[in-house]
Amino acid sequence: MDLRIFTEPQQGATYDDVLAVARATEDLGFDAFFRSDHYLTMGGDGLPGPTDAWTTLAGLARETSRIRLGTLVSSATFRYPGVLAIQVAQVDQMSGGRVELGLGAGWYADEHTAYGIPFPEKRFGILTEQLEIVTGLWGTPVGERFEHRGEHYTLLDSPALPKPVQESPLHPGSAGVPVIVGGGGPRRTPRLAVRFAAEYNQAFPELGTVPGRIAQLRRACVEEGRDPGTLVQSVALVLCVGRDEAELARRAAAIGREVPELREHGVAGTPGEAVERLRTLAEQGVQRVYLQVLDLQDLEHLELVAQEVAPHLG
Repeated sequence: MDLRIFTEPQQGATYDDVLAVARATEDLGFDAFFRSDHYLTMGGDGLPGPTDAWTTLAGLARETSRIRLGTLVSSATFRYPGVLAIQVAQVDQMSGGRVELGLGAGWYADEHTAYGIPFPEKRFGILTEQLEIVTGLWGTPVGERFEHRGEHYTLLDSPALPKPVQESPLHPGSAGVPVIVGGGGPRRTPRLAVRFAAEYNQAFPELGTVPGRIAQLRRACVEEGRDPGTLVQSVALVLCVGRDEAELARRAAAIGREVPELREHGVAGTPGEAVERLRTLAEQGVQRVYLQVLDLQDLEHLELVAQEVAPHLG
């Protein structure tokens, strides 16, 4: 099972804070460092203010050497798709081919209001076109032109440059980065994942719903003629692990959460409890877990998981 560290810097973090976690992620053997893509805190004062996701990842691309880097997830409302395609391709080049793009429709209306970003009521069509355009630009052979005429975007005579370093997981021989799609929609979202994604992510799901959702995605793959084994199944869950109850309670208090709630909904408790939760998820078909780390100052938390949880997962 891949274990990835997932952070929420909009809650209050500098670039140096994020860099310290990313370096710990790499040094301790985790698979990847991901961050949210938000511009407004969801609680507290958010000081010193947000950092931009793709600006941050560009810096991390040059200051790390092994870990995968990406967003969970970028909002389709934040950037024009042509600009996003250029940004992601450039960061992929800067990282030597270690970037992944999580892309969603966007949901947090207040951050749009706070920073003057339009927030249309209906956004699924925007997300669909962005996926079509971003992957289309990357996949257009060098020397050819890309065009798109849609309801929301029109691109004409585009040179479709630059290209990512990586090869598309869905279209071998074409440039592209792994795309992550997630959400709870019963029909449209699975079809979108089957069409564009290398990975389907369930973000903070009720744990009892995980197996059914995986089965639903596998059925959608079969219906669309795609091998279900080519779509990675992942979940994102909050992390809170302590060697004993006192350490666990201290970490829970630091992130403003209650221990019983964390044990019920996250990867939480003693190292043994965390191992049990992750093994159960693996048995249900989850291949990758994003461990949401909310206290970016507590690097000993990552050390504990690396030393006493990860080695027991096989």
